[in-house]
Formats: sequence, C-alpha cells, structure tokens
Amino acid sequence: MPPVDQNTRRRRGTGLIALDPAASEGGYTLFAPLTGTGEVYLIDLHGTVVHEWKLPYRPGRHARVLPNGNLAYNGVLPGEPALFPMWHKYRGGVLLEAAPDGTVLREYRDPLQHHDAHHLGDGGILYTALEPLRGADADAVRGGVPGSEADGTVWADTIREVGADGSERWSWRAAEHLGREEYPLHPDYAREHWPLINSVTPLADGNILASLRSVSAVVVISRETGEILWRTAPGTVSQQHAPTELANGDLLVFDNGVFRPGSDVPYTRVIEIERASGKIVWEYHDPARESFFAPFMGSAQRLAGGNTLVTDSPAGRLFEVTPEGYLCWEYVVPYFGGYRESEVRGLFPSEPNAVFRAYRYTAAQLPWLDAGATP
Repeated sequence: MPPVDQNTRRRRGTGLIALDPAASEGGYTLFAPLTGTGEVYLIDLHGTVVHEWKLPYRPGRHARVLPNGNLAYNGVLPGEPALFPMWHKYRGGVLLEAAPDGTVLREYRDPLQHHDAHHLGDGGILYTALEPLRGADADAVRGGVPGSEADGTVWADTIREVGADGSERWSWRAAEHLGREEYPLHPDYAREHWPLINSVTPLADGNILASLRSVSAVVVISRETGEILWRTAPGTVSQQHAPTELANGDLLVFDNGVFRPGSDVPYTRVIEIERASGKIVWEYHDPARESFFAPFMGSAQRLAGGNTLVTDSPAGRLFEVTPEGYLCWEYVVPYFGGYRESEVRGLFPSEPNAVFRAYRYTAAQLPWLDAGATP
C-alpha cells in the first residue's frame, strides 16, 4: 500500500465538499494560492476552473476583479532582503492590473508594501507599507516581547495612496497618529512590526478603514487630518482581518480569535459590527466552535442576497453561509506547495494550500467569461 500522506489538509480531501444549490447565491469564486508561482483561479459553484491567469510573480497576498473586468493583483517583488523572518511571509511590492488574458496593463512597485493593496479603479492604489523606527522612537512603542525588535528596529506601518502615474496622493503614518499607550502590541507578539495593518480600504464617506492585527483594533482614519475617528472597543475583536463596509454602514469583520479575552478555547467567527453603537449585531461561528479556528489570515464577503462568503485562509477552505448560519457551499483549495524563501519555510515547513482572500462574482461582473461556463 502507498504511504500515508502526512499533509493533514490534503489527506482530508479537496475540491467541492458541500453544495446546496437552493441556498447558495451561486456565481464564481476567485482565489490565488499563496505558494503558487502566479496562478489565479476562477471556479464555478461545482469547483470547476472556468478561467485562469498566470502572472509573473507569486502572490503577495491576493487578487480581485475590478469593476472594469480587469484583475488587480499584488505580487512579491523578487530579490528583496528579509527585514525580519516573517517579512517574506506577507510582503508584496508589485501592484499590477492585468487583462482577462493575463496581459499586464500597468504595474507599480514599492519594496516596503505588505499585506493589502486596494486598487481604486482609476489607476490609483491605496496600500500598506513600512518605515523604520529606531532608538527612542522604537522604544516608545509599547508592549510585545522584550528584546524582539528586528536588529533594534521596530518597523511601523504607513498607508499610502498613489495615482495612476505613481505620484503620492495621500499618506498616513502610525508613528505620527497612533497613541502608544492606546495601541500597545499584544505581549506575546514580536516587536519587529507595529501595529501590523493587514487591511486598508476606503469608506463611502472618503475616510479610511484599517485593521490593526497586533493591537486587536479596527479603526477609521480621517483622510483630512489623519486622526482616528472611530475604533472597536477593546475586546471586541482579536487579531482580526479584512473589515469591510456594508451597504447599511455596518462593518463585517473576520475575527480570528487569537488571545480572545475570556475564552478558554480559541475559535474564529465572522461578525457584523454596528458603527454607531460598536455592538455586534450578527455573528457566525461553526456549531462546534473549535472546528473553525484560523489563527492568521482570513476574510469575509457579504454577498448581494445576504449570504456571506468566508475564507478560512490557513486551511485553504472557502465556504458560504446564509444569514441564519447554514453552510450551503464548501470548497477546499487543491493546490499545495512550500514557501520558497528559507526564512518562511523554516517557520512553515509544511506544504500549505493557503489563500489570503477569496472573492465571489456574478456572471454580470465577468462579461468576458466564456458564455459556456456554468454558474
């Protein structure tokens, strides 16, 4: 008999796991395997690949279809040094837009870009980056594991917006606008990166929504002044990812649940937060809470009919739930591979099938799609 596959996720099965077509909203799901070499897949409800892009860089997190039908893609800039061991895990550096056939139409580079880049549709890009804090500026950052700076440096987040020509249109610095006492690193986090912004997106009113993972806070930043206009109350979220604004003004958040106060068993949930009150007004977690726990990465997308697409990133597991919490579609990414950089491979020696985010689209949002593809 062949030897037992020691990759737990692969051994448990991949591809389409579950489908209730009467409850699902249907459509096409987009994802980019993080350890791939630049492949982006679009699958139908049955898990069949109906379109594929092959881009010249491995994913620096995720891809997204723009309103014009082109693909926005964040790739890893080759040949860059590791600022700290985890840097190769989540850095990007190449922000591009590609046609449906994979032709690169425009490309912008910033070697300090990481995690998120929101392509605005006019050629502009809003993205997260880093700047070094040293000496007294580094010492002023509160929390974290003592002595765990990157050779004495705390890399602090910045947010930049550039136009189609690459010129800067707006910028923000955590070192300038975040109070050190109000936003300390969790005591078990390394002091190499503060506050670790893993998501940034514009709101309908023009201000900026950001997720600060290592300090467990979702914030709204004033575009005019840079000040923090709103934040989640401490304890509401724990090491969260990917907040998005809903049509009613509420915020949908993938709440990872690492170090959640008052919880002896970690679990992940997706929550909807009412902005005015700060209260959680909707929540999804697995009926067996411990069965859904994503310690890092993840996202959620509210679909037009009210269902929610969830990306359980470390497990490469994508699923759709109804407002009542009924799971009606589940798919496990079948593409496995190891990280190429030695620093990351040492931290993650297995062959993951992870994806940072997945997105669902209707046929109307993909006018170039082969008319013969099934929804």
